[in-house]
Amino acid sequence: MLEANNLSIERGGRRVLSDVSAAFAAGEITAIVGPNGAGKSSLVLALAGLLDPVGGAVTLDGRSIHALPPRERARMLGYLPQDTDIAWDVAVEQLVALGRLPHGDRGRDEVEAAISMLALEDLRHRPASRLSGGEKARVLLARVLAGTPEWVLADEPLAALDLAHAKALTEHFREIADSGSGVVLVVHDLAVAMNCADRVIVLSDGKCVATGTPADALTQEIIKRVWGVDADWLGKPGQHALVIRRP
Repeated sequence: MLEANNLSIERGGRRVLSDVSAAFAAGEITAIVGPNGAGKSSLVLALAGLLDPVGGAVTLDGRSIHALPPRERARMLGYLPQDTDIAWDVAVEQLVALGRLPHGDRGRDEVEAAISMLALEDLRHRPASRLSGGEKARVLLARVLAGTPEWVLADEPLAALDLAHAKALTEHFREIADSGSGVVLVVHDLAVAMNCADRVIVLSDGKCVATGTPADALTQEIIKRVWGVDADWLGKPGQHALVIRRP
């Protein structure tokens, strides 16, 4: 179990999270949603142990994230940031293989599995820095998956992808969760959260305002209160679409 316990975070002298408590379960996809500036990225960074809290704590199976040795933490938690910039002019295959560094081995089977999962076979020999934004996003996720982490923490992983690759990636996240790993995704598309997540956490102004199943956390009332829009859910479970009402 990965948990945020009364977590408070400051960045640039500003409080971006205030007393946030949330639990994330292995074998589930948890979507973190909220307006711009709600604290979504800060929460994922804190869960990955990359931000020091000014209050509260993040624990993994009852142990403080910051008490874990860095190599052990890197093996257990795979973090994918929003930024898809790649500074190294190395081949895709080499970049994906860097995901094995915390394990101290090449892990050829794991690297090949990650390349296959993200459909990167045709790109494996291309310089990673010269790919499109969507291709880079897939390569960087493959690097995370090559490390076979127990937890995948991804900040807006679908943002740069076309429809086909976004659909495929959400299916891969489901496979990862079904295999027993925990998946935590920051998403802006509420329909993705509604259709693909097991649990949803709604942040607003640095606070958790709702948590639960997608149907419970993304009601019309909560959407109106947090995003300030009137909207209706259409369709059946797994195929919901969010329609904004006209004024």
